[in-house]
Amino acid sequence: MTKQTILGAGGAIGVELAKALPKYTDKIRLVSRNPQKVNEKDELVKADLLNPKEVDKAIKGSSVVYVTIGFPYSYKFWKTNWPPFMSSVIDACKKHDAKLVFFDNIYMYDQNHLNGMTEETPLNPPSKKGEVRAELVKMIMDEVDKGTLTALIARAADFYGPGIKNTSVLTEMVIDPLSKGKTADWMGSVHFKHAFTYTPDAGKATALLGNTDSAYNQVWHMPTAKNPPSGKEWIEQIASAFNTKPKHRVASKFILKMMGIFIPVLREMPEMLYQYDRDYVFNSDKFEKAFNFKPTSYEDGLKEIIKTDYLN
Repeated sequence: MTKQTILGAGGAIGVELAKALPKYTDKIRLVSRNPQKVNEKDELVKADLLNPKEVDKAIKGSSVVYVTIGFPYSYKFWKTNWPPFMSSVIDACKKHDAKLVFFDNIYMYDQNHLNGMTEETPLNPPSKKGEVRAELVKMIMDEVDKGTLTALIARAADFYGPGIKNTSVLTEMVIDPLSKGKTADWMGSVHFKHAFTYTPDAGKATALLGNTDSAYNQVWHMPTAKNPPSGKEWIEQIASAFNTKPKHRVASKFILKMMGIFIPVLREMPEMLYQYDRDYVFNSDKFEKAFNFKPTSYEDGLKEIIKTDYLN
C-alpha cells in the first residue's frame, strides 16, 4: 500500500485528519516545516512547501495527497504563494499518479447566498482572499475536467474544536475571554446565525472522502450541525458553561485592527465582516446522506472543547 500524505500536517485539520487515517492505512506521511507524530508509525518529512522540488519529493510515492496547510492569514502572502504552491502540488500529483484532496473554505461563495450554503452555491468572491481561493479551485477543477488529475474539494465553514489556538475565531474572540471572566467579542452583529464545522468531524470526513473512489472529481461540504446559534446564543451558551456573565461587545473594523496587534488572525478580518452581518448557515446534507454521518452537535462540541482545553 502506498503512502497517504498530509501537506501541512501540524494544523488544526491536519492533526485531526492524521488521527482519522489509521482506519484506512498504516502508511501515513506527515509533511511540514516541523512535523510531529500523531500516530506511532507516522513517517515525518521536513519540507519547505513553497519549494516545488521539496513538494515533489514529499509527494513521491503517495497514493493520496491531502492539502491542509494553513498559510499566514495575509492577502499579500496568499496572493504571492498560494497559486505557485498549488501549481507545484498539481504537477507532482500528476507526475506521481497521486489523487488530490484539497481542504477548502467558503470564501469564494457569493455573499448573498450564505444562508443555506450547498455545494451548488454560486461562486462570486466578495473579498481579495476569496478571489485567491476561487483561483485555486479553478486550477484543480480545470485539471479534473481535462482528465489529467483525480481530485476532490472538501469544504468547511469556519471551524472550532479542541486543541485549536490562534486559528479559530470562536476560540480567540469568545471561548478564551469568557473562560477568564472577560468580555467576549463578536464581529458584525450578534443577531445572525453562524455555523461552525467541528474539527474532529472534518478530519474523519476528509479521511473518508480520500479513501472513497466514487467521492472524487466533485465538491463536498464537511459535516456541520444544523440550526446554528446566533452570535448572542453562542456567547450565552459558552458563558453558561463557564458559569460567568455573557458580557460581550461588537467588534467594529477599528476594534478588529487594534485587536489584530495582539491576535494576528484578527488583523485581516475587516474584509470578512460580511460573513457576520447576515445569516451564515452551512448545509452538509450531501455528505451526511452519502455516508450516513451525523455531525457533532454544537452542545457536544463545546462540551468537548471545554473539557479538553479548560478543565485541567
